[in-house]
Amino acid sequence: MQAIQPTVSPLRPVKNSPRIAPRSSSSRSSSRQRSYPHQMLAAETGVKLAVNVVLCVCATSALIQLLPHYRAVQEKLQEIQAEVNLTQGRVDRSRSDFNRYFDPSLAKTVMQEQSNRVDPQQRPVILQEPASPEAEESTPQP
Repeated sequence: MQAIQPTVSPLRPVKNSPRIAPRSSSSRSSSRQRSYPHQMLAAETGVKLAVNVVLCVCATSALIQLLPHYRAVQEKLQEIQAEVNLTQGRVDRSRSDFNRYFDPSLAKTVMQEQSNRVDPQQRPVILQEPASPEAEESTPQP
């Protein structure tokens, strides 16, 4: 029957002593354990901050080095846009001339401009200067 009975450890008597050394040693070790995670957290935060500062400095340095290149590219872009505008004007003029030369309704007009031939149905117009009124007065009338 002893196998069924639980084993009971003998109770120790509590000593009432003025010395509380075991508790104070445990409280000191627990205070060290409590401050240690804060120190680790502070160290981790400090490392993260240092890494972020280094990254910011690197990024700023890269941007400063890219700024002259950006300005040069912008100047080239402005020059190219000016050339495109000039070329666009010439293309517009050439396109309007092309449309005019190949317009069937203006074919006769263009042929007359390009050659010395005149449309047979067109009557020649001869402009004369009007006679001055002084010349008419000086001629004797019969």
